[in-house]
Formats: sequence, C-alpha cells, structure tokens
Amino acid sequence: MEDCVFCKIVSGDIPSYKVYEDDHVLAFLDLTQGTKGHTLVIPKHHVKNIYELDQSTATQVFTAVPKVAKALKDAFKPIGLNVVQNNDKPLQSVFHFHVHLLPRYENDGMVLRTLNLQDDLEQEDYQNIQDAIKQAL
Repeated sequence: MEDCVFCKIVSGDIPSYKVYEDDHVLAFLDLTQGTKGHTLVIPKHHVKNIYELDQSTATQVFTAVPKVAKALKDAFKPIGLNVVQNNDKPLQSVFHFHVHLLPRYENDGMVLRTLNLQDDLEQEDYQNIQDAIKQAL
C-alpha cells in the first residue's frame, strides 16, 4: 500500500532500525521506545489488521515473535515483556498489522492494565458470552 509508513519501511523508502528480517517478516525498533528495546514485528506484505490476517501470515509473524522476544530478553535482561497488538481506531495508529514487544523494567512507568469485571457477572453472563463467540466461529 503506497501511503503506509510500514510498507515504506519494508521497501526501504523510510529508514528504520531493523533487528530481525526474513523473507516474510520484519522487526524494527519502535521510534517511540515506550521502554528500552520496544520492537515492532510486522508482515512484509500489507495486512490492515488482525481481522484481515490469514493463517499463513499469522504463522510467519508469530514464528518470529518469540525469536525477537528471546533476543530482547538476552540483550536487556528485562523483568518481563508485554506483547500487545491493537486493532482499529482509536487503538491502532498505523493501519498495517503489527505486534508490539515491550520489555519491562523496574519503575519503567509503563502502565498496561485490564479491568476485573468478575464481581459484575453471573454464570449466565459467562454462558451468553461463550455462546455468542461460539456462534460467531
């Protein structure tokens, strides 16, 4: 896609700090560096988001993710790692599928959290949620 910044990185039209590359996948440093070593893993061909991701591309990307994650662990000795993947506005800022690898460090200031709605749900609610997902599959 000609106006996609990540496609321009893949083609070499925009420079990047590449850390991993194979025939199908590219991993490079996120310029925001939310934490030291913050890396993006992308398919080389344009895929807008996870909803358009085919099984072959998913396999290629998620084969590279643990390789890069292990390299981050060995290089920087973080206390942990977040794997984040956002889709659609307002969460996704570049509309080319990508996985964020965020090494975590003591007092790094990064906040990622989920809400706990368990106290608000009954067994019937869980059953309805389960049924809706199963029907959609």
